[in-house]
Amino acid sequence: MKILVTGAEGFVGRNLAAELKNQGYEDLLLYTRKNTAADLERYAQECDFVFHLAGVNRPEKEEDFLKGNHDLISELLSFLKKHGNRSPVVVTSSIQAERDNPYGRSKKAGEDVVFEYGRQTGNDVFVYRLVNLFGKWSRPNYNSVVATFCHNIARDLEVQVNDRGAELQLCYIDDVLEEFKRTLKGQPTRDGKFCRVPETHKITVSELADKIRLFKESRRNLELPDMKDPLTKKLYSTYLSYLPEDRFSYQLKVNSDDRGSFTEFLRTKGHGQISVNRSKPGITKGNHWHHTKNEKFLVVSGKGVIRLRKVDSDEVIEYFVDGKDMEVVDIPVGYTHNIENLGDTEMITIMWANELFDPEKPDTYYMGV
Repeated sequence: MKILVTGAEGFVGRNLAAELKNQGYEDLLLYTRKNTAADLERYAQECDFVFHLAGVNRPEKEEDFLKGNHDLISELLSFLKKHGNRSPVVVTSSIQAERDNPYGRSKKAGEDVVFEYGRQTGNDVFVYRLVNLFGKWSRPNYNSVVATFCHNIARDLEVQVNDRGAELQLCYIDDVLEEFKRTLKGQPTRDGKFCRVPETHKITVSELADKIRLFKESRRNLELPDMKDPLTKKLYSTYLSYLPEDRFSYQLKVNSDDRGSFTEFLRTKGHGQISVNRSKPGITKGNHWHHTKNEKFLVVSGKGVIRLRKVDSDEVIEYFVDGKDMEVVDIPVGYTHNIENLGDTEMITIMWANELFDPEKPDTYYMGV
């Protein structure tokens, strides 16, 4: 199948072209501003499916709205008709088409041309009135508030919030791609004569800014965002894509003493925390127990022994561990426990606890194994 994608260098086009390649579609006809009308006609003659994503939303001249949002689709459809090409056509419009402004009127004019083409030819046309899109590769400080907020906050730049209570309706680029793949298979999500992406999200401008600031703060407090919330998960992935390339890494606080070190890595409100423990040869750490807090130990380098004893028993249980084996040891509540490095090199252990450490209520009681 030869798939024509116009606007292939734009936000949606870049993401769609990448995903189509992921899905095994190798014969893509990618039309950009660098191409000519002759290229467009040739593509329109050869293609088996069309994604018309090209458009204009911030031209230098008002008349360029119609050129980008009406004239180009008209030219494409005339080429398809000229060559008797019955390829299905997907066209991206905007909810702004409902508004009486130059951009909205130009998008509405483009829609009308597409629907008329469908009536005249009987060919399948799918028009999507998209809401505010966000995701990787969107241009900041242009027409995406999410891209702008992510870009600026990641760089310690100001973000402007004119109306904190204004509500945004957002749609994630991957959800758009999933819908387009359904349409490619003849299974679009219809809403009357239009098609739609079924999954969208609502958030106020102030909530959006605050959430993205928390993403930045998470590097300091180590608290991961709540990935159970679909919008938060998508926004966090988007935020990371706007990090400056010299700021992908960040330092953790290492708590060191003559025994080794202990470093917190991640904290979550619902799933506890993860830390990295380094022990020098011959060192024993621990000798405490918990009422409710439970842990998992995973030695990833070196070798040692994990000892446990029920607090009202004399029996000591031993688990010998080695980084080569990747064996996880659960630390149940009510068992005092320790871990000793039996090797001649540093032992490194990944430790997970089911709750965040609270200095006011540590739930940690010292008792030798």
